[in-house]
Amino acid sequence: MDAALMVKMAVQIAGGLGIFLLGMKNMSEGMQAVAGERMRKLINAVTNNRIIACGVGVIVTSLIQSSSVTTVMVVGMVNAGLMTLVQAIGVILGADIGTTITAWILVLEIGKYGLPIMGISAFFFLFSKRERVRYTAMMMVGLGMVFFGLMQMKAGFYPLREMPGFVEWFSKFTPETYFGVLKCCLAGAILTAVVQSSSATIGITMGLASTGVLNFETAAALVLGENIGTTITAYLASIGASTNAKRAAVAHVIIKVIGVAWVTTIFYQYLSFIKILVGVDPSTMRMVNGIATYPHVMRGIAISHTTFNLLNVLVLMPFTAILAKMLVRIMPDKGHEEIPHLRFIDVRMLDTPAIGIQQSQNEILNMSDQIRKMLTRLKNIIINNVPDERSEGKIFQREEHLDIIQKEIVEFLSNMLSGNVPHNVMNKGRMQLRMADEYESISDYITTILKLNLKMRKSELTMAEEASEQLMNLHNRVSEYVLFVNKAVKDDNTDIAPKAITQGEAITHLIKEYRSKHLERVGTEHTSPLKSLIFTDILNSYRRIKDHTLNIAEALSGEK
Repeated sequence: MDAALMVKMAVQIAGGLGIFLLGMKNMSEGMQAVAGERMRKLINAVTNNRIIACGVGVIVTSLIQSSSVTTVMVVGMVNAGLMTLVQAIGVILGADIGTTITAWILVLEIGKYGLPIMGISAFFFLFSKRERVRYTAMMMVGLGMVFFGLMQMKAGFYPLREMPGFVEWFSKFTPETYFGVLKCCLAGAILTAVVQSSSATIGITMGLASTGVLNFETAAALVLGENIGTTITAYLASIGASTNAKRAAVAHVIIKVIGVAWVTTIFYQYLSFIKILVGVDPSTMRMVNGIATYPHVMRGIAISHTTFNLLNVLVLMPFTAILAKMLVRIMPDKGHEEIPHLRFIDVRMLDTPAIGIQQSQNEILNMSDQIRKMLTRLKNIIINNVPDERSEGKIFQREEHLDIIQKEIVEFLSNMLSGNVPHNVMNKGRMQLRMADEYESISDYITTILKLNLKMRKSELTMAEEASEQLMNLHNRVSEYVLFVNKAVKDDNTDIAPKAITQGEAITHLIKEYRSKHLERVGTEHTSPLKSLIFTDILNSYRRIKDHTLNIAEALSGEK
C-alpha cells in the first residue's frame, strides 16, 4: 500500500480519536458546570434503596458522560466513609445504564455538522459574559468535537477494507464459535483497559462497523468486552484506598464479568433479540455515491450496548446486598483500624469539581470540630491544673493533624481550581483555602496557650485567683465565639459578619480591660516577671484566636 495513504490514514484515525476524546472531556466538564449543584443534591440523596441509588447513578453518569468518572467518584466517597458498599453498588449499576447515552449520541446522523456546531459554540464560549451560557457552549463545543472526531476516524477506517492484511487479521476476531465470542470480548476488554475510555472504544467500534471493516456480530461481541475493560479505571483508583473502597471497585468488575459471562452463553439468541429491536438487519448494506455504507449498524451497536446493561442491571439488582456480603467475606477488614489520611478529600474527586468542592467543605467542617475539641481539652487542663499527659498529647496531636489537613486541602483545591471550573466553585474554593489557613492558625495559638500553662507548672508558678478567673472567663468567651462561627460555617450562613464583628469587638474590649487590671496588679504587688509575661502572652494568644475566627466569618460572608 502507498506510504502516503498509510500516513493519511494514521493521521486521520489518531487525530480523530484525539478530537473525540477531547470533545468527551469538554462535554463532561460543561455538563458538570451547568448541572453541578443538581448533581451534588442527587449524590446526597443516595440511600440504601437500590432503585433510588441506581436512578442516581443513571442521572449522574448521563450528566458526566463517563461511567469511569462516576465509579471513580463512588470509590472516593466509599473511601471517605460517605457512602456504604450497598449504596455504591446501586450507583454503579445505574452508571452502567447511564454510560450507554454516549453511544446513542454517536448514532445521530449529524457528523457533517460537527464542525459548524463546534465553530458556532466556540464563539459563544469565547465572547459570552454569562457563565451559564459559556459552559453550555463549552458542552456544545465538546459535542461538535465528538461528531467531527468520529467522522475523521471513519474516513481513516475506509481504506482498511481494501487492505487484505487487515481484513485477514480482523477475520480472526469473528464470533462464529463460543471461543470466538470470548476472543472478541477479550480484545475489546484489553483495548478499553489501555485507552481507559469505553466511550472511545465504542466510538472506534462504531466507526469500524459503519465502514464495513467489522460486521455487526463482531462489533456486538467487542462491545461486551469493552464493558469489562472500562472497570480498570475504578480498580486502579482503588489502589491505596480503604478495604471498603476496594470492594466497591471489585464490585464493578464482578458485575460486568457476570453480565458478559451469562450473555455470551446465549450470544446468538441475544443477537437475534437485538435484531428484532433494531427492526432491520444491522448488517444491511446501502450504496451511497458509489460507497458502501451500513446505515443501521451504529444503531444496532447502541441498542446492543444499552440492552446488555439494562438486562444485567435487572438480573443483578435483587442481589446487591448479597454481593456486598460476599465481597466483605472475600475481602475482610484488616486487623487494625483503617484511618484514611484525610477522611473526606480524595484525588479521585478532581475530575468532578462539583462533588470535590463539597468534600473539601466537609474537611473544613472536620477542622472546625477538631478546634472545638482542642478548646474543650484545654479548658479541662486549665481548670484541673494537674499533669494530664493524655489530654496534653491529644492537643499537640490534633495541632499536627490540622497542619496536615490544611496542607492537603491546599494541594487538593490548587489542583482542582487550576482546571476549567465554574465561577461559583472557584469562589468556594478560595473561601475554603482561607478558612483552612485560619483554622490551622487557631490550632497553633491553642497549643501556644497550652505550652504557656505547662511552662507555668514547670516553673512552679501559680496565677493569682483574680488572674485565673479572668483567663477562664476569657477562655469561655472565646470558645463560645469559635462555636458561634463554626455553626455559621456548617449552616453556610453568609450573613454572620456584622454579628461576628460586634462579638469580636466585645472580646477585644475584655482583653484590654484584663490587661489594664494586670498592670495595676503589677504596680501594687510583687509579681514574678515570668508570670507577668506568661499572662500577657496568653491574653495575646486568645486575641489572635478571636482575630482568626473573625477572618473565617468574613471569608464566609464573602469579604476580602
